[in-house]
Amino acid sequence: MPRVLIVDDSAVVRQVLSTELAKHPGIEVIGAAPDPVIARDIIVRERPDVITLDLEMPRMDGLEFLRRIMAHLPLPVIVVSSLTPAGSALALEALEAGAIDVLCKPGAAYTVGSLASDIAARINAVAGKPMAVRSASMPRPTVGMAMQATTNQIIAIGASTGGTQALSEVLESLPASCPGIAIVQHMPPGFTRAFADRLAKTCKVSVKEAEDGDTLTPGRCVIAPGDRHLLVRRKGGTYVAELRDGPRVGLHKPAVNVLFKSVAACAGANAIGVILTGMGRDGADGMKEMHDAKARTIAQDEASCVVFGMPKEAIAIGAVDQVLPLPRIAAEICNLAAAHDKRIAGG
Repeated sequence: MPRVLIVDDSAVVRQVLSTELAKHPGIEVIGAAPDPVIARDIIVRERPDVITLDLEMPRMDGLEFLRRIMAHLPLPVIVVSSLTPAGSALALEALEAGAIDVLCKPGAAYTVGSLASDIAARINAVAGKPMAVRSASMPRPTVGMAMQATTNQIIAIGASTGGTQALSEVLESLPASCPGIAIVQHMPPGFTRAFADRLAKTCKVSVKEAEDGDTLTPGRCVIAPGDRHLLVRRKGGTYVAELRDGPRVGLHKPAVNVLFKSVAACAGANAIGVILTGMGRDGADGMKEMHDAKARTIAQDEASCVVFGMPKEAIAIGAVDQVLPLPRIAAEICNLAAAHDKRIAGG
């Protein structure tokens, strides 16, 4: 039974989250702290399995508290952050520091109960998962790619819980000559732009939040906005991003399945599909369509996933060609892209 500590400076939020999470079978709320100083004492005494953490708090900011947790007693931390420019920036720093997911705090405290199901699902998915923190100063090797620049290939990547760190590791290792990339990362609206902007500063590929009509030429990467579906369509000799509103697909918006199915339809064997760490099964059916259309498909392995749900489901239905640890995925993307170009050239 996962034992959960809630850390939030709002008494109303602490009460509502405690009450709502306690309604979920198998979850035990062992405490609720108004600030990191009190939370620290509870952690030492009770050793919770999972923490939910607000970032803007008195006595010690949540980000510094998170860094101390991950340095001395790593455990899964789910960030519950306000949807403001400052909140978005802090949440991304928290993900880089080792938090496994970020959820958006509603504007009114009494609506926090609506978050309970999402938080409970994540708690059950990550409880007991060993945590390893990536040093921000750790250099990332860039994978070489012996290939000619081309517009006839596309890379589609889907990720959810734990995906921000996984995507950073993959994208920061890719060279500027790699095929265009379209990404769906389950994230609240407002956070995806800040995430893309941060990656743009660390990657050799150009990264941005997707806009309707963006061309996906070599070295360009777009990330679906947090409240729009991202599709790819063919336009002449290249691929173009298309954003759509509409209902959630499998509880998600954006949905990995929507992206993957569009890539299967417009690119077929000219595509590479990658499914990374994430909860649930979004992306499995779309990756199967990509696989059946002769795209090359990769899933992250269980040992390197924060949550093995999405890759596991894709593997189970025969949608995956290769199952690889995270550090090998960028190199394999480059190998597949280069081999494709060699075949096209008749080499």
